[in-house]
Amino acid sequence: MSSGVEAKLITRCRAGEPTAWDELFDLHYAATGRFVFQLSPQLSQEDADEICQDVFLSVIKNLQTFQGNSQLQTWIFRIASNKARDYMEKQRAAKRGGGVVPVSLQAENPETGLTPDPPSSAPTPDVVLLKAENAEMVGHALEKLEAPCREVIELRYFGDLSYEEISRELSLNEKTVSSRLSKCLDRLEKIAREMFCGKDSTPFPV
Repeated sequence: MSSGVEAKLITRCRAGEPTAWDELFDLHYAATGRFVFQLSPQLSQEDADEICQDVFLSVIKNLQTFQGNSQLQTWIFRIASNKARDYMEKQRAAKRGGGVVPVSLQAENPETGLTPDPPSSAPTPDVVLLKAENAEMVGHALEKLEAPCREVIELRYFGDLSYEEISRELSLNEKTVSSRLSKCLDRLEKIAREMFCGKDSTPFPV
C-alpha cells in the first residue's frame, strides 16, 4: 500500500468509518498474527489470536496518536511485540502463582519511516531452525537472548524490516543495526549450540 493510500485509510478510520476499520483489519490482522505466533514456541494459535485482539484494541484506542509519517504495519508489529512479551510474562507469573502484572517498558506508539529493501543475504534463524529440525528449541534459544538482541532479530526476520527501517525504529544508525544483528546472531548460535548439543562437541548445524 502506498503512503498516500495508507494515510487516507488512517484518516477514514479516525473519522469513525466502519468500512475503513474493516479494511485496516483485513490488511494487517493476519500478518500480525503470523508475527506474534513466531515470537515464541510457548504461544499457541489461541494465544496468538488473544494477543492480536489486544493489539488491535490498542490500535483502535491509539490510532489518533499515530502521526502517519511511517508505515502503519511497523507500528502495529511493535505494539504486538510488547503485547506478546507482556502476555508471556503474565503466563509465567500465573504458573509461579505470583499474580504480578508486568508493565511494558517499551513505548506503545513508536514512529518509523519505511522504504522498500531487498531480502537480506545474512544467515537467518530460520535457516538454523530448518537445518537443526527443532523449531521449539530455537524458539527457546531466542527467549534466552537479551532484550535488545531479541528485538533486532524479531524486527529483521519476523517483521521482515530492512536495516534502514530498523534503524529508524530503534533510533540507531544502520551500521550499528548491522553490527548488533551480526553479534546477536552469533550469540543465538552459541546458545542454540549449547541447547542442541549439550556437552557433545558435535558442531552446530550451519
